[in-house]
Amino acid sequence: MTEPTNAELDFVDDVAAFFTEEGLPHIAGRVVGWLLICDPPEQSAAQLADALQISRSSISSTMRLLTPSGLVEGFRKRGERQEYFRIAADGWSRMLASRYAKTSAFREVTERGLAVLADAAPERTARLAGVAELYRFLEAELPALWLRWEQHRATLTQDERPA
Repeated sequence: MTEPTNAELDFVDDVAAFFTEEGLPHIAGRVVGWLLICDPPEQSAAQLADALQISRSSISSTMRLLTPSGLVEGFRKRGERQEYFRIAADGWSRMLASRYAKTSAFREVTERGLAVLADAAPERTARLAGVAELYRFLEAELPALWLRWEQHRATLTQDERPA
């Protein structure tokens, strides 16, 4: 494995900055950024730590954060003890689908809040009512958007398909 170039590390840091704005730790964003462009596409914790100049314990903590979303997956190669990590096949879609699936659950939470505030002044309920309406809208619109994505993805060649 060759060391990442400065341009590659700049890209990795751009991905990290984006993910940091989304509320994830900087290191998690760096790992995702590197896994998007590294060669080979699967990396051991030692390879990730070496390429990104971070500790193996940081890699371990980061993987516990990234793998439940489905974006990153760990696996073992037959006959080897060490675990490797990669962007999961269809990982981005699975991560977003998981987020979208929570739309209904949060809409229900907002509606329970509106029920609690049923007798409150409109000024008090306005913020929550706006959020509830947004989630009602998303709940209604996201399935059609997702279907269009699936249809679009089906038209792509294997090389064009996102991970």
